[in-house]
Amino acid sequence: MNTPVEAWERYAAKASTRRAVNAAGASTWLNWTQHPDHGPDESILGEVRDKRVIELGCGAGANLAHLATLGAHCVGVDIVPGRVATATQTWGHLPNLEFVAADALEHLAAHPGHYDIVYSIFGAVWFTPPDTLLPLAWAALVPGGLLAFSHLPASGPPRADRVITKYDLTIDEWTATLSAHGFGRTTCEIIASPEAAADRRGTLLVRARRAS
Repeated sequence: MNTPVEAWERYAAKASTRRAVNAAGASTWLNWTQHPDHGPDESILGEVRDKRVIELGCGAGANLAHLATLGAHCVGVDIVPGRVATATQTWGHLPNLEFVAADALEHLAAHPGHYDIVYSIFGAVWFTPPDTLLPLAWAALVPGGLLAFSHLPASGPPRADRVITKYDLTIDEWTATLSAHGFGRTTCEIIASPEAAADRRGTLLVRARRAS
């Protein structure tokens, strides 16, 4: 059977290794878009030092590792054990950083009121029904906690005939759906692609706070 885990394992096998340093010469960094050295950095999360942070769909762990170097207490969850093994091997030496092979929904359900920040970069928020994920994300956050995520802008309704379904809602749809599940202070924006990029679709970036 072609399961989501198997599909993600095939995707991971084709993934390229992240550069050792970025254009600025940094060995760790956070990038919200599909373009290297482009778009906002971790500052949109606010102060992360001493915050409890989880990344849903952490992949090889590079983005989360950067937050750990800034003093955050970090957990990365990914459904593919091989990705978690790679992340642990690469970044496991950093303090306050743990990678877990698990379903994002199950992990959130097991940690009510635990996280200050829940985020996803082209990760689990994009591939999970919002009406299923958002209540669990809300419950896993402390009051006033931040949910942030990015994915490609909406390209059409979800395709139920696929093993992996993308829930790339529009800005209006995300705003309404987040509000319906107890989130407020929502900001949504499309980050334009670099002019020289072959992929000009841009990136949707969303931030919302759990209401107290």
